[in-house]
Amino acid sequence: MVKYTKKAVLLTLLTVNMIVVSACSSANTSNQSSAAPAKDAKATAGATGEKVTLTYGGWKMETMTEVIKAFQASHPNIEVKAENTPYKQYFTKLETAAQGGTMPDVLWMNGPNFIKYADNGMLKDITGNIKADQLDLNNFPSSLVSLYSLNGKNYGIPKDYDTIGLWYNKKLFDEKGVAYPDASWDWNKLIEAAKKLTDTSKGIYGFAAPMMNQEDYYNTILQAGGSVISDDHKKSGYDQPESIEGLKFLTDLIQVHKVSPTLAQMTETAPSDMFTSGKLAMYFDGSWAAFTINQNEMMKNNADVAVLPKGKKQGVVIHGLGNVISANTKHPKEAWEFIKFLSSKEAAEVAAKQGGAIPAYKGSETSWLSTFPQFHAKAFIDMTAYASPYPVSKNTSVWTTYETDILKNAWTGEKSVADAAKELGTKMNQALAAEK
Repeated sequence: MVKYTKKAVLLTLLTVNMIVVSACSSANTSNQSSAAPAKDAKATAGATGEKVTLTYGGWKMETMTEVIKAFQASHPNIEVKAENTPYKQYFTKLETAAQGGTMPDVLWMNGPNFIKYADNGMLKDITGNIKADQLDLNNFPSSLVSLYSLNGKNYGIPKDYDTIGLWYNKKLFDEKGVAYPDASWDWNKLIEAAKKLTDTSKGIYGFAAPMMNQEDYYNTILQAGGSVISDDHKKSGYDQPESIEGLKFLTDLIQVHKVSPTLAQMTETAPSDMFTSGKLAMYFDGSWAAFTINQNEMMKNNADVAVLPKGKKQGVVIHGLGNVISANTKHPKEAWEFIKFLSSKEAAEVAAKQGGAIPAYKGSETSWLSTFPQFHAKAFIDMTAYASPYPVSKNTSVWTTYETDILKNAWTGEKSVADAAKELGTKMNQALAAEK
């Protein structure tokens, strides 16, 4: 078990602002043999007959009720008690619990907060468990496995994931005689189509380019060949020419090509709302949007999605939740048995049918896709082949605040993209240096 670091280090967690990641608002696995019911039951508390209760923390835990039932059916001596916390309060509550040593036995973790918790000794190193039980991490996207690894050690198993796609209104495309987006699209084709689809007399825009990181500029930066942060989490990539190019692609859609609403307009009315009201032909949004769009009577049969267009290369950011174990759990063996079950194909498929996100276990995505067969939602899955992990560091929320404060000047045209990006790079590097 990983030991806690000094109390002073833990107290510093309370000073870190919580980052809200839109992908995590969606609440959504080990080879199948690892979930063999009879063997698992005998390997844990069943051997002694003693009843053990595990707490399982997350948000929107209603998507996990059937998974918990399936685990308990095969592990009669392990009870799992779900602890549901609204996402906006989840990490604030978790930091308080971490200081007091009362974190749930097993819990959901996201990318922006992972390094902080792992590096401060609050998560159990499960590298040995994975090797002992021969849990095959190749069953999960490698970018997600790396997201929950630190210094060569595994602290979490991917639960689910999301990528970003190009959503489009088929009705507006048909009215203008524009061909639907496909895998051959690049930035130039998007601009060309957006110009044809924009009709300001009707309040219709061809594309929306909001100042949103995961949904928008993290992806265009990757497509331009740039990066948000170095692989070792020590240096900003914002001052790179390629990253500046990725940002400028979006701001040009507003200021040069005039095919996107302004930042002020998109602040007043979110692009997702413009889209579902029929006033927006295209925008970038996550796989989680499929559920919302599918529930909209006007758009459920008029919308579809394609892979993101290429810049210099294909690029998309991937994020997903991980199941982790508290370093302070009193039941490490039972907690591992539960994590192992959660990492099975069986658990992934059950969760997907309950309305969860795309299951991380490869091959189990069919259950998720069947929820909205009218969409080409497989595009989200296809993009995992070249997806890059969501950019994080130990205190991600510090420099993402700088993103918001500084980049808005480029989106409004008050500063050039290059000047804003270089200023952001300097501030971000200062924040990263302070993490040591």
